[in-house]
Amino acid sequence: MAGLRSGAPKRAFLAAFATLALAAAGLAGCSSPRSHYLVGDAARRAELKELFGFLDADATDPVERFAAVRQISTILIREREYARLAALLTDIAAERPADPYAAWYLFAAAYVYDLADSAPIAALYYDRVVKNYPDLEVDGKSVHYQSLLRLIETERAPERRIEYYRDLLTRFPDRVDTGRILFLLGKEYERVGEWDLAVKSYAKFLPYFGATIPGYPDAFQYARNVIEFYNSPKDWAYEDLQTLVGNIKAALQAGDPYKLRRYRAKVNFFAMSWHQDETDVNSQVLFDFAEFMSGGRVYAAETLDASSGPKEAYLKTWGWSERLSTWYLYFRKINFPADPEIHGRWEWAGIYFGDKMQ
Repeated sequence: MAGLRSGAPKRAFLAAFATLALAAAGLAGCSSPRSHYLVGDAARRAELKELFGFLDADATDPVERFAAVRQISTILIREREYARLAALLTDIAAERPADPYAAWYLFAAAYVYDLADSAPIAALYYDRVVKNYPDLEVDGKSVHYQSLLRLIETERAPERRIEYYRDLLTRFPDRVDTGRILFLLGKEYERVGEWDLAVKSYAKFLPYFGATIPGYPDAFQYARNVIEFYNSPKDWAYEDLQTLVGNIKAALQAGDPYKLRRYRAKVNFFAMSWHQDETDVNSQVLFDFAEFMSGGRVYAAETLDASSGPKEAYLKTWGWSERLSTWYLYFRKINFPADPEIHGRWEWAGIYFGDKMQ
């Protein structure tokens, strides 16, 4: 494959692939003569000629034809004749659309395009296999299942990924990692703004506690937080940050822990040191302010910390009856497009114990 990486050879190769893609779509081209596929040394060419003779014989049944095509494919892949092999496979599928192995021929063509680093064209064929041909088991593997896995790896549009994930869950529940697929399906629903469906997917995911989701080490906590926030009244959200901060300062001055509890977020509220991760389950606790206000008045800085920005803010407080008497109250804008009335409002989201890290 190194010879395809640069310069004119690569451009010629990609141009050939583009022509083949049009031919497969019925827009151009026709079947190539068999001599076009006779490559390699004399022995290899003789072997291919014999296989093609067997392939084209009128008496050859579909199973025998399939065996011949597999042997030819193995040879052409070994010779790195990807363009020729893609043309052959798509020609065979087009010539015999009712062939019981037509799905495999197009699946194999998609695989060849993958080998040639042409994933977008490969995806077109994988998608055709899934949508236009009945499934087929070859060597104990479902052609549709393998196509869906590859489509999920290469597709970037969330709408299409949703379609493929749902197909996997519906058609291959015994083969997939159900917990993993349910969580990833929820993430795709989020991306397209289908929050009702996202929450339903996360709710189905929760029983799979302990499922490993690559790239999402806190998947279980994340799903639970989304569900709880979605179902909460969200009556602690403020349109104006200064109003929220002013109310908290008034509660501190009055020494009123019950008002403080009213102003804090009721879902996903955290209390932790600067070294902890907000998603750490040990940081998300039922918080009783009364336990920490028995030592006298708690004070708050006149202004927000200088590190505050348009989406998050910090307020320094001190005088808490705790080993670390300095707390920074953390505020953030709510990111929840599912509810335009809540999205962009401010919430008191948590507490950091100790002096702020520089």
